[in-house]
Parts: sequence; structure tokens; C-alpha cells
Amino acid sequence: MFYDLTKRTIDIFGSLVALVIFSPIMILLTMLIKLTSTGPIFYMPERVGKEGKLFNMLKFRSMHMYKIKGKLVHAEKYLESHPKLLRQYQKNSFKLTRDPRITPIGKILRKFSLDELPQLVNVLIGDMSLVGPRAYQNDELIHQQKVYPASRKYVKIISKARPGASGPWQVSGRSFINFDKRVEMDAKYIKRRSIIYDLWIIIKTPFVMISTQGAI
Repeated sequence: MFYDLTKRTIDIFGSLVALVIFSPIMILLTMLIKLTSTGPIFYMPERVGKEGKLFNMLKFRSMHMYKIKGKLVHAEKYLESHPKLLRQYQKNSFKLTRDPRITPIGKILRKFSLDELPQLVNVLIGDMSLVGPRAYQNDELIHQQKVYPASRKYVKIISKARPGASGPWQVSGRSFINFDKRVEMDAKYIKRRSIIYDLWIIIKTPFVMISTQGAI
């Protein structure tokens, strides 16, 4: 009870402070995205939250929009019409090392994890926490548990917590860590979580962002 209450207090206070600090950068990024590519400023993918509850995670759009059957759609739909690229995407833990869908500004956003800044709003309203397990796509969880059957026990553990804007895998290799190792790390975090450990991850996160370690 103490941990949960303290963690939520830190989430609210920390996200408010971070939104104020990063607001000039977020305003600048908003203008750059709007001026350099067609489509909305934000992207709101559906993610799996605590106890399996789905929510829309707020991100800066880092990918091109595509016209399919006369309708402007997000880059995720682009994969559906390119089976070879989709297979590569799924095989590589739902990441592409040379993703043709990413905009020039999007490359910078992703390199420094700036596309994740709007998630502070998700933290503020309670969908996410500043620190926690990764927020997964539902189809990613289904697919990867088939590929890595041993990961199912870890997925059950991490589903009990709010996903985090940052977490143990984000500060320990990010995209270079496969799904099975990623969920194992997140499950270990849930078992050993403490306010001190959370604060350590929060302090370490900006340095990882600046270093671009593990970014794709």
C-alpha cells in the first residue's frame, strides 16, 4: 500500500514537473512534425495496460502517413500490404533496423526517444507510470508468446502493474534486447520493485536518452 501510494504521488508530481520542463522542446517538435510531413502531430497506438486493460498511448508521430484505397492511414497499415516487410518486423521483435516508414524528423525523435515525451500525459492520468514494464501491443504479446512459450509466465507477472514510460530494459539496452529477455527483466523488476529502485531508473533514463544507447 505504501509503495503504491508513494509511486502514484511521484508519478503525478514527476509528470507535471517534466511536462513543464520539456514544454519548449515539445512545442518545437510539434511545429517541426507539422511542417515536415503530412498527417497528425500525435500518434495514439493501442497498448495493453494493467490487468490487460487497453489504453491509447500518446506519442509524437515519427512515421509517414500512407494513402491506401484513397484513405490516409498510419504506417502500421503499410505493413499489411507488404508481407515481406511484415514478416521481418515480427521476426525482429516488432522492430525494423532500417524502417522505410520513418520520417527524417522521426529518426531524430526515435534516436533520442523524444517521441515518447507525450507519454507523460498518460502517466498523469494514470494509464502509465514513470517506471514500469514496457507497454506492449496486444498482437505483439500474442505473437511473441507463441515464438517464446517460456515467456508466458513473465507476461502474467508484468500484466499486474501499470506499464512505464521508462523501465529496466529501457535503461539496459532498449531495442537490442529480445522479447523473451525483455519480459524476464520486467518481471524481475516487479518482484524487486521499490521506491529507491524506481528513482534510480528515473535518474538513469535521461542519460540513456542522450547516449542513444540501443535506439532504432
